Amino acid sequence: MAATTTTPIIRPLEPSDRAAWEPLWEAYLRFYETVLPKEMYDLTWSRFHDPAEPMHALGAFDETGKMVGIVHAIFHRSCWLPDWTCYLQDLYVHMNQRGKRTGEALIEAVADLARANGAGRLYWLTHESNATARRLYDRIAQNAGFIQYRKPL
Repeated sequence: MAATTTTPIIRPLEPSDRAAWEPLWEAYLRFYETVLPKEMYDLTWSRFHDPAEPMHALGAFDETGKMVGIVHAIFHRSCWLPDWTCYLQDLYVHMNQRGKRTGEALIEAVADLARANGAGRLYWLTHESNATARRLYDRIAQNAGFIQYRKPL
């Protein structure tokens, strides 16, 4: 039997969504072999719901209402563009939802959010070894060819 491909419902996360968001956030961090202190979860969650912060969190919900994916976006200024820039910082889709266009739907929802907020560009990063995600990204966006470097502060 073929997998269903019902389009997930995408909406901004509300304070009451914290319990459903946290396991997806933890799975995302595990994927990137990262551990954050619980205080960072609290700070991040509070920023998503603070209107003074340029951070946004959206969730993908299946037909039963279960959260099956998350995306985080941050708006910032650029020296290269007159408009806002939107950075899609984190994207995670539950394993059983992969291949069902949930990731694509979350990215398109961020693109809609960026357009609605007057952004001139939407961009994101992924690890070079993330072949599954890169297949999606190569299909829906352009690889700008940049390599990221980090300097500890």
